[in-house]
Amino acid sequence: MVPSLFLAHGSPMLAIEQTEYAAFLAQLAQRIRPKAIVIFTAHWETEVTTISSSDDVYDTIYDFYGFPDELYKIRYLARGSSIVAANVKERLQKNGIAVQTDTTRGLDHGSWTLLHRMYPEADIPVVQVSVNPYTEPREQYRIGEALRGLGDEDILVIGSGVTVHNLRIIKWGQTTPEPWAVEFDEWLLGRLEQDDQEALFDYAAQAPHARLAVPRAEHFVPFYIAWGSGNPQRKPSVIHRSYDLGTLSYLSLEF
Repeated sequence: MVPSLFLAHGSPMLAIEQTEYAAFLAQLAQRIRPKAIVIFTAHWETEVTTISSSDDVYDTIYDFYGFPDELYKIRYLARGSSIVAANVKERLQKNGIAVQTDTTRGLDHGSWTLLHRMYPEADIPVVQVSVNPYTEPREQYRIGEALRGLGDEDILVIGSGVTVHNLRIIKWGQTTPEPWAVEFDEWLLGRLEQDDQEALFDYAAQAPHARLAVPRAEHFVPFYIAWGSGNPQRKPSVIHRSYDLGTLSYLSLEF
């Protein structure tokens, strides 16, 4: 049995920099060793939820530019799993969620940078799933809810995103977080502690500094999917919290 996770993927430099967060991911993988991984990535946006469904080795997508050459030499050679993909598809369809499949797309950096740090041998099958940032938070939660029980099959659901993700106002070289970024995360954690679902679904109106923290929702919606897919009998827990460049949160949660 494994939990569901919301993990921050931050900068692509995560794949090569020796940081506190990179060390945390390696330690997390020592504790959680699933038989397969289903990862919702903020860097694959589709109108209809789309599931990678192939048994082939994924290509590694370098969906960024201007980074060191070392980063472009990494290949994360994980295989897909059509069996796990079919399991995910069936669960979503049973809950009235429209889905489609994809057999050619590679792993984007929202997936492979995290997995490269956690399971560098790339020996665990991976099913990558898209997000739709225009779907309401309640519906994102429902997508996750449809996947409850995968953890009982030792299939790890990961929502790969960031709670506070505002690249336009990054503070280069700043090692301390902006106060408003901390306040947003504190609000989020407080509502989770109280199991205040209605407030969390209405974060755009109720959370402090919501427009600064979430200028666009694609990096935030994986939080709702991971939360929804977790065990409702377990209290969510913070498994890592740090910040980079003032406005980039590495808050990570276990459900």
